Amino acid sequence: MNAVAVAPSTLAHPRLPRWAPLVVAVAALAVGALLGLILGWGPVAIVLLSGLLYVVALPAWSRVLEGRRAATDRLMTNLVWGAFAVVCVPLLWLLWNVVQKGAPHVTVHFLTTSMRGVFGSMEGGILHAIQGTVIVTLAATVIAVPIGLMTAIYLIEYGRGSRLAKVITFLVDVMTGIPSIVAGLFALSLLVLFFGPAFRAGIGGAIALALLMTPTVVRSAEEMLRLVPSDLREASFALGVPKWRTILKVVMPTAIGGIVTGVVLAISRVIGETAPLLVTAGYNDSMNGNLFSGRMTTLPVYIFNQYKTPGAVPLGAHAADPPGYARAWAAALVLIVIVMILNLIARIIGKIFAPKTGR
Repeated sequence: MNAVAVAPSTLAHPRLPRWAPLVVAVAALAVGALLGLILGWGPVAIVLLSGLLYVVALPAWSRVLEGRRAATDRLMTNLVWGAFAVVCVPLLWLLWNVVQKGAPHVTVHFLTTSMRGVFGSMEGGILHAIQGTVIVTLAATVIAVPIGLMTAIYLIEYGRGSRLAKVITFLVDVMTGIPSIVAGLFALSLLVLFFGPAFRAGIGGAIALALLMTPTVVRSAEEMLRLVPSDLREASFALGVPKWRTILKVVMPTAIGGIVTGVVLAISRVIGETAPLLVTAGYNDSMNGNLFSGRMTTLPVYIFNQYKTPGAVPLGAHAADPPGYARAWAAALVLIVIVMILNLIARIIGKIFAPKTGR
């Protein structure tokens, strides 16, 4: 009896080659450029049309060869990457503008001088604004971080499920959404109550920023403490370690990386605030290192003031911008760099103090 040859069956569908996305991208860009040239579109419209053609063409090809499931996966992947690209466009555009307009004016003289005695088209600096930003933000951090951490520890370790914890959680949620100017007015009213209506000092700005920082610190620390496994706490309790020592030696070191990240996010949240500092700390063109006496300028207030009063354009330079605009862009670039440095420091600290998981 002759044996009948049976073709081997396979559960695997044919797959697109690895170079398929590149080929589709090149083809989509070529078709988009051709249609754009015919219709007289600009480069932005051509890129958008090419992206849309790519998002549609690659899943369509995959549907024919690989099947519906693989085509759906490719479509969702393209949509996710497309959304990511759309989000990056305004960010990159903003960074490009700030660097292009601000970098030429960031000089040693700009970073090491203040605005004392500067008027008209004279060159000035931001040293006093950098000093004020560091002092006010540091003071706000000293106020907000202990309060936020203690509140988060109570909510997770002691008051979980209690009525007081629910009330505190509700109040923290309300504080998260308050406008920054409201925090500034509260700090101003507090200063007026104790020191009179004419009192303006950096401590007022620190109080206002602390009000804005505290909810972020509470929420971030609360989430990090909640992620600590309960087995670690129970093992510590089984060894007879008191609850306060367990929190200090077991829970906090485990969550320190996320807590530091949350604190830096809170600092980044408030370091660019302008409205509360305008009404509490005011503006000053000179150096002032005393947090409790005299007006104190921060970088956001400096940027606002330079844009508000940019000065006159020098004679013979009618097409140039006023000098205040250049100083504002340069100060904005310095502020962005400071925020980036803070984030890098947070990552380094979190990596150093994170619990070691290797055996």
